[in-house]
Amino acid sequence: MASFTDAREAPATQLWDEIDKIHAGMLGIENSGLLMQPMAPQTDRKTNTIWFYTKTDAEIVKAIKPGARATFCVVGKDHDYHACLAGQIEQRRDPARIDEFWNSVVAAWYEDGKNDPRLTMLAMHVDDAEIWASTDSTLKFGWEIAKANLEDHKTPDVGVHNRLRFA
Repeated sequence: MASFTDAREAPATQLWDEIDKIHAGMLGIENSGLLMQPMAPQTDRKTNTIWFYTKTDAEIVKAIKPGARATFCVVGKDHDYHACLAGQIEQRRDPARIDEFWNSVVAAWYEDGKNDPRLTMLAMHVDDAEIWASTDSTLKFGWEIAKANLEDHKTPDVGVHNRLRFA
């Protein structure tokens, strides 16, 4: 279960931890006309950056213009954590980052490995995020619904919502 305490007291740490646990989230380029697509995130907490491997001829890469912004949505592995992140995005073929995050799953997508001429990366510099940590307990959920229905002006306490700003 996503920790409500972490969501209140250490939401940024919890956010990065949750992203590190997932295989993919949904990435979209604002005002591009493209729908969001699944992408595997690689996090750099020190710089609040999420890196994505992709190919230079991908539609998402073609949609990125100077100053472009992106949105990345995450559903936690246990479905009790949700987040939406926003920030500027750029295409960057960064050999150090390619090496840092390279693994056998990534290698399967690139015929020539790290030397594939179409291999590139996207760097999303996160500056804004919202998180929702919720209960995965049907008992707690049911109890909170019942309490809310018995008391006027009471809403169910089934989670924590928080907004984060990154410099």
